[in-house]
Amino acid sequence: MATTSLAQLRRHAIARSLFQPIELREALERLGFVQADPIRAPARAQDLILRHRVAGYRAGDLDRHYPALDVEEDFFVNYGFLPRARQALMHPRVASTRWSPARRRRALAVLDFVRERGEAHPRDVEARFAHGAVVNAWGGSSNATTHLLDAMHYRGMLRVARRERGIRIYAARTDALPVRLRLDAKARAERLDALVDMAVQKYAPLPAATLSVLVRRLRYAAPQWRGGLERALVRARHRLAHASIDGTSWYWPAGEDARAGADAIDGEARLLAPFDPIVWDRARFERFFGWPYRFEAYTPVARRKLGYYALPLLWRDRVVGWGNVALRDGSIAADFGYVAGGPPRERAFKHALDAEIARMRAFLVDGDDA
Repeated sequence: MATTSLAQLRRHAIARSLFQPIELREALERLGFVQADPIRAPARAQDLILRHRVAGYRAGDLDRHYPALDVEEDFFVNYGFLPRARQALMHPRVASTRWSPARRRRALAVLDFVRERGEAHPRDVEARFAHGAVVNAWGGSSNATTHLLDAMHYRGMLRVARRERGIRIYAARTDALPVRLRLDAKARAERLDALVDMAVQKYAPLPAATLSVLVRRLRYAAPQWRGGLERALVRARHRLAHASIDGTSWYWPAGEDARAGADAIDGEARLLAPFDPIVWDRARFERFFGWPYRFEAYTPVARRKLGYYALPLLWRDRVVGWGNVALRDGSIAADFGYVAGGPPRERAFKHALDAEIARMRAFLVDGDDA
């Protein structure tokens, strides 16, 4: 490979991810996967991600248009939204844990109930079955019906038909009782390679450690093929474009020129979501921008340094600080912090930040993120 610098990789990461805003369907296809998060501060993560990449996007647009889009909610390397054709690569999914006969009977009863109704709100399922409570992954108590619906969705028995005030409304999949798909070794490898390429396309360029993490996280996307992930990682290292910089190997899609991103960097300021592709890999973020971003929504107040839902503030090819943003009485209330102790001194930065605040207000006020 031709010599590539860390600065070139940083600019390439920004330019390839922050493409010129396009139509929602096209953006979802190009991104391949949009991570979801229920926290709304000032909007949900999926909306904050899409607003930079979809022309005229407003908070809540994904929920509003979801039933008409060829996309699904599902678990990939995280939970989120992905085109239906990409989702099909992971299914029929065979979970790594088996249900007891009693739990399977409960699931089949719920499936019949949802199928009869066409769509079902979790409260309707709870009213019909009243499954009680279970201990969740964090050691707390969760509604057992919600837990079962999540498990049925993960296993491909249910799909999310739409959302109502942020709550998933379920429908039965047409193939609601998937059977194990018998693929030969070549076909399994091809599917795994396609899933790896999806992750790389979304998050590249990637340091070797992150590539390994992403590939291994596919055990959640396709647990039935987890035994082939190490071989898929080896194939990816040979297939992808790569370079070694300061002792670290970096990877990105074959055919992309990592040195060509400089001219595509615009002069806009952008408040990025904590799970934006540019921000998601915290180790890469620190290498690219020289400081450690931390998501502190679950950090005790006294220990927070950036804020509950601090949005990294990108300007040109640097993340120069962060902002905590809220909409109050139709106006944006924003509190900014800067890595250097103060904002960049160029007049262009102030104009760019004012324009970003105006865009954020239009995104929130004109949308309906209910």
